[in-house]
Amino acid sequence: MSWQTYVDDHLMCDMEGNRLTSTAIIGHDGTVWAQSDNFPQFKPDEIEAMMGDFNEPGKLAPTGLYLGGTKYMVIQGEPGAVIRGKKGPGGVTVKKTNQALLIGIYDEPMTPGQCNMVVERLGDYLIEQGL
Repeated sequence: MSWQTYVDDHLMCDMEGNRLTSTAIIGHDGTVWAQSDNFPQFKPDEIEAMMGDFNEPGKLAPTGLYLGGTKYMVIQGEPGAVIRGKKGPGGVTVKKTNQALLIGIYDEPMTPGQCNMVVERLGDYLIEQGL
């Protein structure tokens, strides 16, 4: 299965009538493996900052998580595994696998829990596959 298929069929899936705004699968080095058409143009240092938080949990909390120049307030996650951010009625979930970051961005009416479920479920599956 191609990485784009994971984005199109699994991350951009319908969840109780809602779907993520945009998604991507990005290598730990910042290389885009696949993304939705409207995923924000991010800067390499934004991915480096996320990786820094996975290696040293809590590092992003004081400054916020930036993606495509948009700042998200970092809220509870799972240290070393998941970073969650909130901005107004939307937010972002970042799940780290062995080789990649799965990023899902949502807005209302999708809920944070729905976003977490979509992104983290695929991330857990990829981890089980050694990816």
